[in-house]
Amino acid sequence: MMRIQRTCHRLSLSPLCHSSPPSASLLLLPPKLSTLRFARVRRFSGNSLMSSRAASRLHCLASVSPGAGEDAGGSSSNGSASLSATSTEDDELALGSGYRLPPPEIRDIVDAPPVPALSFSPHRDKILFLKRRALPPLADLARPEEKLAGVRIDGYCNTRSRMSFYTGLGIHQLLPDGTLSPEKEITGIPDGGKINFVTWSNDGKHLAFSIRVDENGNSSKPIVWVADVETGEARPLFKSQDIYLNAIFESFVWIDNSTLLVSTIPSTRGDPPKRPLVPSGPKTLSNEKKTVVQVRTFQDLLKDEYDADLFDYYATSQLVLASLDGTSKEVGPPAVYTSLDPSTDHKYLLISSLHRPYSFIVPCVRFPKKVEVWTADGRFVRQLCDLPLAEDIPIVANSVRKGMRSINWRADKPSTLYWAETQDGGDAKVEVSPRDIVYMQSAEPLAGEEPEVLHKLDLRYGGISWCDDTLALVYESWYKTRRTRTWVISPGSNDVTPRILFDRSSEDVYSDPGSTMLRRTAAGTYVIAKIKKENDEGTYVLLNGSGATPQGNVPFLDLFDINTGNKERIWESDKEKYFETVVALMSDQKEGDLKMEELKILTSKESKTENTQYSLQLWPDRKVQQITNFPHPYPQLASLQKEMIRYQRKDGVQLTATLYLPPGYDPSKDGPLPCLFWSYPGEFKSKDAASQVRGSPNEFAGIGSTSALLWLARRFAILSGPTIPIIGEGDEEANDRYVEQLVASAEAAVDEVVRRGVAHPSKIAVGGHSYGAFMTANLLAHAPHLFSCGIARSGAYNRTLTPFGFQNEDRTLWEATNVYVEMSPFMSANKIKKPILLIHGEEDNNPGTLTMQSDRFFNALKGHGALCRLVILPHESHGYSARESIMHVLWETDRWLQKYCVPNTSDADTSPDQSKEESDSSEKVATPTGGGTPEFEDHSKIRRSLL
Repeated sequence: MMRIQRTCHRLSLSPLCHSSPPSASLLLLPPKLSTLRFARVRRFSGNSLMSSRAASRLHCLASVSPGAGEDAGGSSSNGSASLSATSTEDDELALGSGYRLPPPEIRDIVDAPPVPALSFSPHRDKILFLKRRALPPLADLARPEEKLAGVRIDGYCNTRSRMSFYTGLGIHQLLPDGTLSPEKEITGIPDGGKINFVTWSNDGKHLAFSIRVDENGNSSKPIVWVADVETGEARPLFKSQDIYLNAIFESFVWIDNSTLLVSTIPSTRGDPPKRPLVPSGPKTLSNEKKTVVQVRTFQDLLKDEYDADLFDYYATSQLVLASLDGTSKEVGPPAVYTSLDPSTDHKYLLISSLHRPYSFIVPCVRFPKKVEVWTADGRFVRQLCDLPLAEDIPIVANSVRKGMRSINWRADKPSTLYWAETQDGGDAKVEVSPRDIVYMQSAEPLAGEEPEVLHKLDLRYGGISWCDDTLALVYESWYKTRRTRTWVISPGSNDVTPRILFDRSSEDVYSDPGSTMLRRTAAGTYVIAKIKKENDEGTYVLLNGSGATPQGNVPFLDLFDINTGNKERIWESDKEKYFETVVALMSDQKEGDLKMEELKILTSKESKTENTQYSLQLWPDRKVQQITNFPHPYPQLASLQKEMIRYQRKDGVQLTATLYLPPGYDPSKDGPLPCLFWSYPGEFKSKDAASQVRGSPNEFAGIGSTSALLWLARRFAILSGPTIPIIGEGDEEANDRYVEQLVASAEAAVDEVVRRGVAHPSKIAVGGHSYGAFMTANLLAHAPHLFSCGIARSGAYNRTLTPFGFQNEDRTLWEATNVYVEMSPFMSANKIKKPILLIHGEEDNNPGTLTMQSDRFFNALKGHGALCRLVILPHESHGYSARESIMHVLWETDRWLQKYCVPNTSDADTSPDQSKEESDSSEKVATPTGGGTPEFEDHSKIRRSLL
């Protein structure tokens, strides 16, 4: 599963990668992936963004892995000269051009300087502070980029485009009393150097990283640097300044404590190929063999042979072995290398590469792939597989590529490979037993030695956690039924029968036993931590769980006997005021079992109003040593009010939401507020699972740069993440009753906040991003009585434009035509009478949410006289990152809310049921020139004023 995360970063099609290993703590990954940032990130299905709450809570603990682990940071808060310092309510000016700034109370929160990211050394005795800048300027996004095979490339730097960076590195010693020593700054880095790919050597004595510097307004190609942790001095790795890093896929890895394998730009490479002025022939796609090929709407694909040549040009690397003493040598031929993985004993390398023929309908993750074993000094040993082009992977969930997959080294043994192979041809619709087989083999097997069958699975293989020859855990799951199973196996004993340890529904969070905690080995790998209790011969492991309960999450740490199933709770979060989690095991340097009395863990602690701090907890006396003291990121909202509320949908499903209220607000004195309802639907197979509570009422209210919580500063009530479960029990698919369940969930949420007296019934706005934007448009079409206006960002509105599945819908348009049509708000554009603000990035690369979706939806709305506005953000992708763009999004949103939510008083004294009746009847007679209820008359006047 560790490798799954790395592959997801290397070949992902979107800026966000949600894959994660079985363990809840990513500090337990290899040094290159050592990270805390994504340890507790909330995961959504489909095209979603990280929740702002999770993003903020973890903003100071970031991955030091390439690209995906970096904060999407940018420049200082000065912004661009094109930003207007004041906003206006003048409609003529508002419809003009230029970037705007939101009110100061919002702007000040977004511009707050970020705290450093943190990374612990391999021996857990030092903490690296990776310093970050604030939001980047639009000029960073405006740099030219090549869009090739699902990858966006900065040709000048030969890296992924829009790559953020760190501005400086500082090291603190973790002292015995839990305090930090004064910072030792890494010196020698060029002024303005942009730092990426920071990794510790296995012994913790050196850091490796890349640096780019500005050249004529552009960032230079990255050069690999190393720093001595003891002295803090940094220098280039190579003696020659003409050896550049090729960071399109892989960057570099430590082979041992003094040698790195670096992916470099071939020294013989010339200028980029030029597009022919005269094409060699027409573009032709053929399916004369009548092969069934169904693919989703992937972005940035190769368009022709010129694009294929350009992809080869930028992605081809020359591998170089480089030592800290300055010596280096090229190894292997130039190729499109996508992963470089040293074996546990550092004797071998597992090398993956892509090759032709390429595809024009799928991204590079499905290109032909070759996996080889080399010696550590670069000598070819053998080829494990050469997988063909995979254009025909079915769209059904749990379908996979044919052949060997998830190839990796055993973490607990030297030079031992394992992998999975599908027995159903990769097609989840095929019924077969077993469905997957897991194999194991040494790096250099003897002549005639066949791979050993490690385990057979009837569900889809999901990874292995290794311990030793007596214990490993194998994971399998099946999305259709939400079933997940954990097997206990003995890898070194064929006579020990595998047994099921856990067999449960992945949706049932109340039954989640937790994930096994891993310890770091001397080789730098991570294995299941066995715990030794005094005078007890049992086999104990640690289970780190979220502790979901009807009252909210209460994280725990259990001492679990793997043989008997008995468990003892040795740590639990404070459930009254604080939310605490176990982040990582810190007493992991020693070989063998860890003694219970020497246990040391890293925990986080936060409350509704106190931001996350980190502490060490030491056994046996459970002494707590706080090691961070980060300031509150937005003290102006330090006394905000937060409550997790529960209510019931009309079909009996229990729902949950987090209600935020501004500091000092008293409903009895201040009356109901305007309210912003911000959510994202989820899909379930059972009502019981959909009714379960997820999250904690004591979590810190993290506020991201485009978070709905920013409007607490504008005296709004915020209904954050009200659960919108779309349930398909038994043979029924969730989307068969999507609109009905969507509306019922929204009605229950609105009724609850109105009943509480905190939200004005006619001043409730609805909003969401991606699938949340899809939700927003559908609610305005099918539940106009609930909301005064809507904000829809980066959504998809016409599902016939994504005919081979979307989100978690794996039926095609032709298999479920009515579902596609009825779910599409585009088909109900004539029903939308409430003001809707559409925002979309011009360069959206997310499958399914092409910018065209907003363009066409706006035209449909406009064609029916709807009050609507479309904002296309230049250079932005699915998520927004430039300061100018983000500030303008906030200005647009605030203007919309102040104009169409705050002053809206129609139906103010009307009950929600009566309001529904009136709006339903008014829909039948309302026209763009007036008529119907006063609400529609008001809106028609507004429409006329904007024309």
